[in-house]
Parts: sequence; structure tokens; C-alpha cells
Amino acid sequence: MKKWLIPLIVIVVLGVIAYSSLKGFNNKAVVKQEDAKLSWSNVESSYQRRNDLIGNLVKTVQGAADFERGTLTDVIEARAKATQVTVDPANITPEQMAQFQQAQSGVSGALSRLLVSVERYPDLKANQNFLQLQSQLEGTENRINVARDRYNESVTDYNKYIRIFPNTIFAGWFGFDPMVRYEADAGSENAPDVDFDF
Repeated sequence: MKKWLIPLIVIVVLGVIAYSSLKGFNNKAVVKQEDAKLSWSNVESSYQRRNDLIGNLVKTVQGAADFERGTLTDVIEARAKATQVTVDPANITPEQMAQFQQAQSGVSGALSRLLVSVERYPDLKANQNFLQLQSQLEGTENRINVARDRYNESVTDYNKYIRIFPNTIFAGWFGFDPMVRYEADAGSENAPDVDFDF
């Protein structure tokens, strides 16, 4: 057997192992990143469903002639602002996420004020369309929460995968950066004050 053949075989074997490792890392990281992007799309879809329901809710509430116009205006404006904020799931930055969350918090706050003020209108509270929309909104809020949780789980799975050794080296080579999680709004750890004095 020729002496040059053994080093050549070793080099070929090491090359195959290195190629398999890099290919395996890249493919798995791509799958995990795409799963996280899909999860983000589901978050946006849930918020879009809420925005669509808000339009119907506002139309129903506008039927109550003496309903507070300022409350409705707040909801409409918050909804408009929220629909203007877009986030690229391939490149979510902490700033984009904060802007998105702030816009969605504005919608949540305006919607809460609207639903609390409805308590003053017994005819509206008895309106079947309103009750149905209110029920759908509650279900949608639950969907939003589930979608955000699933997004965070996907991002955590992806981030852990690209940060463990030696994957962290490969991630740098292939340009896989950590993704941003959806975080609770500032102050959400405190119970809200509820005032039923009308």
C-alpha cells in the first residue's frame, strides 16, 4: 500500500464528516428559523382577526345614538395605528417588537375602555350582535395569547439551537442571528385598577 494513500483517506473522511456536520446544522437551523417565522405569522394573523372584529364591533356600537363618541374614536384610531405597524419576521429587531407591542397595547386599552363603557347601555348589552362580537373578541384574545406563547417557544428552540457549542460557531459562519421574543408589556405584572363608578 502506498504511503500517500493513508493521509488522503484520512483527509477525505474528515472532509465528509465536516460537510455532514455543517450541512446538518444549516438544514436544522433553517427549519427552526422558518418555524419561528411561521409562529410570528400566526401572531399577526390573530391580531388581524381582532382588528377585523373591532370594525364590526364599532359599527354595532355606533347604532347606540348617545354612545360616547370619544371612546369610539379612540378605538378606531388605535386600530388604525396598529394596522400600520409591520414587522419583518426574518429580521425582527427589539425596536420593531417594542413598536408592534406598543401599537397592540393601544388597541387593547381602547377596546377595554369601550367594553367597560358599554356597561352604561342596557340596550346595547342586550344586543345579540354585540354579545356575539364580544364573545368572539374574548376568544380572539385567547388565540392571541396562545399564538404569542407558541412564537416564544419556537424562538427559544431556535435560539438555543444556534447558541450551543459548536453550533454558535456555525451560526456565525452562516449568518443565523438570534430572534427576538415577544415580551409582556411594561407594567403588565401589576393588576389593573377597575373602577365601576359611572
